[in-house]
This record gives sequence, C-alpha cells and structure tokens, in this order.
Amino acid sequence: MSNDPIHQFQISKLIPLDFNGLDLSFTNSSLFMVATVTAASGFLVWATSGRGLVPGRMQSIAEMSYEFVASTLRDAAGTQGMKFFPLVFSLFMFVLVANLFGMFPYFFTVTSHIIVTFALAMLVILTVIIYGFWKHGLHFLGLFVPSGVPGALLPLVVLIEVISFLSRPISLSVRLFANMLAGHITLKVFAGFVTSLSALGAVGIGGAILPLAMAVALTGLEFLVAFLQAYVFAVLTCMYLNDALHPGH
Repeated sequence: MSNDPIHQFQISKLIPLDFNGLDLSFTNSSLFMVATVTAASGFLVWATSGRGLVPGRMQSIAEMSYEFVASTLRDAAGTQGMKFFPLVFSLFMFVLVANLFGMFPYFFTVTSHIIVTFALAMLVILTVIIYGFWKHGLHFLGLFVPSGVPGALLPLVVLIEVISFLSRPISLSVRLFANMLAGHITLKVFAGFVTSLSALGAVGIGGAILPLAMAVALTGLEFLVAFLQAYVFAVLTCMYLNDALHPGH
C-alpha cells in the first residue's frame, strides 16, 4: 500500500456522522479544507497585523499577493471588476495553499478531487450568471450573440457560444484537478521506484539514483505547478467575471 500511487487520494472518515441516512461525516478532506482556510487566513492576519511603514518579509509577501491578484483582476475586467476582488483573492489563496499543503508527506491534496474543484468552478459560473442577469437583465444574453455575424450563421454561432459557456465549469475544474492528480501520481511512482530499488542492495541503490533525481526534479516542478494552477484559476475567473460586467462583444 505504501507504493500505491492512488492510496494518497483516498477519503477516510475521521468523525462518522449520519443524519437520517445522509452521510455528513468529517473526513480527511474536510480536515484539510478547514486547515487550508485557517492557514491562509491566519497568515494574512499575522503578516498584516504590524502594518509597518517599511514592510517586513511576511508583510511584503501578503502585500504582493494582494497586489498580484488586484492587478490581474484590473487587467482582465477593468476597475469595475474590483468589486469581485474578495471572491477572486479568496479563491486564489485557497487553491494555492491547498496545492502547497499537498506537497507535504502524509498530507491530503483537496484539489486533487474533482468534486472540490467543480464546486469552486460552479461558484464562479453561478456568480457570473446571477450578477449578469441582475445587472443587465436579458441584455446579458448578448454574451452569446457576437456582433457582426451574418444572419445565416447566427444560429450556429449562438449554439457554439452557449456550448462554450456551459463547458467553462468543466474545463475550469478538470484543469486544476487533472494537473494535481497526475503530478502527485507521477511523483509517487518515482518515489516508489526509489524505495523498491533500494531494497535490492548495492546494485539497486545504484539504479535508484535516476528515479531519485527524477523525484527531486518533479518535486520542484510540482511546487511550480501548485502556484501556476492557482494563478490560472484566478485568471480564468477574472476573464469570466468580465463577461458578467461587459456581456457585449
């Protein structure tokens, strides 16, 4: 089981709870989602508690995170998009910290489960739909009608736009889920090679050098992917929110 690359994604019940046949158990996934929110919130509160005129190291990281997300949102959706900053910043920090937690041995990667990433994606898409109709009414449907399209092609183009819009939560969730799942499985496989070969004696230890080097390289790559996937999720969220603010093409 120690070499099973899938075992690390198994959800286990920590506090079994059953309410009229509904399973409300507190699981390892629940634990690490709570830990993610607690760690992200705690870091930001602690880092900004001093509010020094000359920021220290931790305050600088917190301020850079804030400005990084703010500039991304302004570039994608304009200054009007800043009303969604709390949502985008919360999503970015949650995904980033959850991805980084998954890099620690025996920790659980909540973003490697499609149900978690799909819930985050649906939060974004429902926000776009609800705000779009609340702000623009039926004019929000202009999002699916590009300007300058010949009338004969309009039904086909509208169908394509609708399908593209409906596929957004799928692509947004699968992208994050697949990257975290595949990366952790690959890392586990190479780490398993190292363990198995090392048990074969001197010859095995020599043969384990290459998979060990690959495991080290993949670990560095996974830290990069952890940040990139949080960034991509935030960027796409900003682009989708721009459609709610400016539905016209």
